Amino acid sequence: MCRQSALGAAFGPPSLRSGPGGAWTILKNPLAAVDECLMETAFAGVLGAIFGSFLNVVAHRLPRRESLVAPASHCVACGTAIKPYDNIPVLSWLLLRGRCRSCGTRISARYPLVEAGTAALCVAVVLAKSSGVGLALGLAMVLLLVPAAAIDLDHKRIPNAITLPGCLIAIVLGFALDASGEPARLLAGLGAGGAFLLVTLISPRGMGMGDVKLATMIGLFLGAAVIPAVMIALLSGVLVGGAVIARVGVSAGRKTAVPFGPFLALGALIALFAGHPIMHWYSTSVVH
Repeated sequence: MCRQSALGAAFGPPSLRSGPGGAWTILKNPLAAVDECLMETAFAGVLGAIFGSFLNVVAHRLPRRESLVAPASHCVACGTAIKPYDNIPVLSWLLLRGRCRSCGTRISARYPLVEAGTAALCVAVVLAKSSGVGLALGLAMVLLLVPAAAIDLDHKRIPNAITLPGCLIAIVLGFALDASGEPARLLAGLGAGGAFLLVTLISPRGMGMGDVKLATMIGLFLGAAVIPAVMIALLSGVLVGGAVIARVGVSAGRKTAVPFGPFLALGALIALFAGHPIMHWYSTSVVH
């Protein structure tokens, strides 16, 4: 949080770090805390947009088994390499009015949307998380979910190259930053993955192994908050599925393939910020 965020506590100047001296300095100069918050927010936004630009490359090249680093960014229509000044996240797309400078081919609006969305999510994580483990797990999960959802939307599959390293990253970060809480996150990952595996075995047409691995990864990042994440994913999936059936009819609707990965990503992002309050509300208001 901005009052004394994980970034500031770990990397900020001595006057802003946690401890009696730092707290007294902030009390004497409250603007220092505000300045730190603004700097962290701006840094997270810029870095998030840059990562978002790279995630666009991941979402486009990874399913095609292309290198993520070579060749350099280029127009998919004419093959012209994109100049650095035409590759600034969000801003370049706006200045070029969504078209290639060389051939004039329209550039999908999804590119700046992914960049802006990733920046916004990174800012939200920095503002919402006050611990090092919460910050690290939150940012890592965001940067994994964005390409996973985008690829599933386009190709109806979730690459192992995202979910398997994602599971490893979650475990390593969890043990390194919060070893005492890692058993609960491991149990959540196994529980979520096991439940989805059971559904897949019972109804192979309803779920895929990519969903199983993605649910496992989300559980390893969120811990117990994976429960509301899955509930939100299922609810949103049912609502969208119902809308599809209402539009094209029952027979055609049942044959329409709707990827579940984006719904899992949506549920995970909501649970990242509101999972524990949702669980508390449910346990106190619904159960009792």
